[in-house]
Amino acid sequence: MAEGATTTDRAEDSTLVRRAKGGDLAAFESLVSRHEQRIYGLARRLTGSEEDAQDITQQTFLSVMRKLDGFREAAAFSTWLSTIAVNTALKVVRKRRGLPSTSLDAAVEPDPDGHVPHPDYIADWRDTPDRLAQHAETRKLLDAAIAQLEPGQRAVFMLRDVEDLSIRETAKALRLSEANVKVRLLRARLHLRERLTRAFGDKEILHAHT
Repeated sequence: MAEGATTTDRAEDSTLVRRAKGGDLAAFESLVSRHEQRIYGLARRLTGSEEDAQDITQQTFLSVMRKLDGFREAAAFSTWLSTIAVNTALKVVRKRRGLPSTSLDAAVEPDPDGHVPHPDYIADWRDTPDRLAQHAETRKLLDAAIAQLEPGQRAVFMLRDVEDLSIRETAKALRLSEANVKVRLLRARLHLRERLTRAFGDKEILHAHT
């Protein structure tokens, strides 16, 4: 389920989805109202642009309207909605950068020895970056750090750690292997942890590297 979603939320979404499939426009508008702000926030973090986020939000719900009859409800509506939004956002990012579709899949595997680059600074935190996002004092810094992630890593982090999709769901949404998702997620978490440690972290660790 998406961030903050509950069993009750999922049940209410399911009821609205069934009504919307039956042609109830008010039910579809209720789905939009329930999820619009979350999808906008997701798109805003993925693109770093308010204008793009607004367009992506609109495109996402237009796509949902077209595809709703084909939604089989094997996953939560919020999960399905998030995957559409992320893929819509990634298309915008690729177009903006003039990159081919395959570019986001490149250079994400471990090196020949199986190693993943490790950040210079790691604080001994109890909270992971996604949990730190709940604290107002770190949200701004975390958003800035997320914006600096490679787009493919950013998409994995947003789906897995913010939207709370499983590894399998994230892999399916982004058309990646589960192993590839795990590598991207690890790199994203390490990058974010390093950035936030530089801002808030262990002074002794920082002193040792100066």
